Amino acid sequence: MDTFTLNNGVEMPVLGFGVYQVPPEDTEQVVAKALEAGYRSLDTAAAYQNEDAVGRAVRSSGIPRDQLFITTKLWIQDNGETGAGPAFQNSLQNLGMDYVDLYLIHQPFGDVYGEWRVMEQIYNDGGARAIGVSNFTSDRLLDLIIHNEITPAVNQIETNPFYQRAVENEMMTEHGVRQESWAPFAEGKNNLFSHPTLSAVAEAHGKSIAQVVLRWLIQRGIVVIPKTVNPDRMAANLDSFGFELSPQEMAAIADLDTGKSMFFDHTDPEAVARLSGVKME
Repeated sequence: MDTFTLNNGVEMPVLGFGVYQVPPEDTEQVVAKALEAGYRSLDTAAAYQNEDAVGRAVRSSGIPRDQLFITTKLWIQDNGETGAGPAFQNSLQNLGMDYVDLYLIHQPFGDVYGEWRVMEQIYNDGGARAIGVSNFTSDRLLDLIIHNEITPAVNQIETNPFYQRAVENEMMTEHGVRQESWAPFAEGKNNLFSHPTLSAVAEAHGKSIAQVVLRWLIQRGIVVIPKTVNPDRMAANLDSFGFELSPQEMAAIADLDTGKSMFFDHTDPEAVARLSGVKME
């Protein structure tokens, strides 16, 4: 698996496996299939409530821990300096691990500065090999960078052909933050899997539209974590290497950008209120 080098020298696989919306009761089996297919990077979160199932699948796989890259995330209710430390320890306990490879602030709300100070200490103590954020807009990300010692290694944000985040990508590249895509397929919105532009590119390479989208992201230097519970699609997503999109094909896909989220805007007050009100049991 190819890797991107994060701003602290840690190597992160360019393609990982996400478990968002995988039911906790199915997660262990799904992750086991993903590991069997060849994935070595797994993305979970406290809010997904399936960290324990991810951990069980990892232990059952027999794959040495140092050959895996595990990401989890801090949820909003575990807020500030008092909440972040215990929340991280709870995630480690759920995963059954001594450390994670990447620990992210899941949403840009609440006392993220207090949380970041705790996360810097977690990083310095070796609890996480890298720390970063998720869903941070450019202004919030830059403010965090300016006013703290450690620059986030990653910002995991919605990125797909219809919401490409080119301006954000330029800013992150300038400051050494690696962009990571969630919802790379936009959950099929805008008829992504039958879009004529993507279909033409896929046909030219003898690949699927999903493989073309993953290749497009990787060529942009973006880490991607597609989710599927289908073993055949797991294998197909891993087969997104060995071909390259031309500048003309990259430009054609660039023209699909709407500049708008396919899901929700993190600057919308209603979205802020809704997300901030989500509490885990």
